[in-house]
Amino acid sequence: MRALHIAATGMSAQQMRVDTVANNLANMSTAGYNARRAEFADLHYQQHTRAGTINATDGTVVPAGVQLGLGVRPAAVGIVLQQGSLTITGGDLDLAIEGRGYLEVTLPDGRAAYTRDGGLHRTGDGLIVTADGYEVAPGITIPDDARTVSINAQGEVYAYFSDRVQAQLLGQFTLSSFSNEKGLEAMGSNLFTETEASGPAFVAEAGADGLGTLRQGYLEDSSVDAVREVTELIKAQRSYELNAKVITAADQMLAATAQVR
Repeated sequence: MRALHIAATGMSAQQMRVDTVANNLANMSTAGYNARRAEFADLHYQQHTRAGTINATDGTVVPAGVQLGLGVRPAAVGIVLQQGSLTITGGDLDLAIEGRGYLEVTLPDGRAAYTRDGGLHRTGDGLIVTADGYEVAPGITIPDDARTVSINAQGEVYAYFSDRVQAQLLGQFTLSSFSNEKGLEAMGSNLFTETEASGPAFVAEAGADGLGTLRQGYLEDSSVDAVREVTELIKAQRSYELNAKVITAADQMLAATAQVR
């Protein structure tokens, strides 16, 4: 009985949907996190009678045919590209990207990664890094005697000193964009790496070529909508229960068939 296998694929799909919702809710407080959505596609169809075939009895063309679906499969878990609200923190090294773009980060193995989490820090040597200690490109170091640091909308980093009137330009943060941001591979710690699906990174100054601007003293909140996620959870739960009822009904039909004498 196909119904058993079809309903089993439905239950597996709804379980994946619940897992996605759970991950979104768990990251409600993660800076720069974008919600994910589980996407599904129907499985292969068995063609018992193909549409357009000729009826052998009178020679007429069958208008619709008989196609029996075999269930559902996961197609993707896509990123919902929606910017979260900005929260003021007042931190000198807190940066929010207002618009498109990612900060580039250098991993310990030399590879480039990308993030929208602008909660930056400085090492004992003054190097600006992420919360996990990864260097933020292009590798800007703050002098020990710097009194304050200012970062403008274009990403230029200035240091102010007690014994000088003029600020010193330390460097400039750039932003990266991709032709297909949904093709980026998430690696945890708010980091992404480029893939063939995302295309290569396009690096430019903040505010140029359609990229966003930087705002010092702000952080981007998670874009997760709690009400929407709870609604998705309820829908997934009810869909799971309905597929379970199909399995129960199929089992009862098989039991009835086994009792026929």
